[in-house]
Amino acid sequence: MATPKVGRGQNSAAALLATDRLRLRRFRPQDRAPFATLNADREVMAHFPALMSREEIGALVDRIEAGFSKDGLGLWAVEVIGSGEFIGFTGLSIPRGRGSLHPGGGGRLAAGALRLGQGCATEAARAALDFGFVALGLPELVSFTSPGNERSIAVMRRLGMTRGPKGDFEHPRPLPGSRLSHHVLYRVTRRRWPDRKVAG
Repeated sequence: MATPKVGRGQNSAAALLATDRLRLRRFRPQDRAPFATLNADREVMAHFPALMSREEIGALVDRIEAGFSKDGLGLWAVEVIGSGEFIGFTGLSIPRGRGSLHPGGGGRLAAGALRLGQGCATEAARAALDFGFVALGLPELVSFTSPGNERSIAVMRRLGMTRGPKGDFEHPRPLPGSRLSHHVLYRVTRRRWPDRKVAG
């Protein structure tokens, strides 16, 4: 896969990113309907506390857009180049309540794209991490999920992220004792990122 290409505004998290097959960009009004459908899919949301309503999705997109202004980074909508099909989101966010952690990769992609085994989740996440290390110069990136989310864990491993058990934690959102409460944390440092453009 070719190295992700950064569009205009390379030093801004609003930059357009493109891989061989995917485009990572800011959300548009027309993304809200397919995004709501995605978040109402029980398979896609199997490792999240609850399905999300259209109202909740609208509020989430508003928070994502506000995050670009506040933090200088955020979550991009992911579309297929050529068809323009919206397949989910991925990007960088600051884990709240984990003050010692650097921004972590996070995202959710459509179950259909994942079932096809075409590597879209890994391709999109790699572009986001590449942006974090190359354009933003972040020293470390983390990602976390519940232990049963094998697809997400497989993506983290394919990205070269490793788990340190001491990083595991109880997520505050699910109810205590829920199967989703315990989270495993994976990380990768800028020094270990495989892209050769990144200086040690």
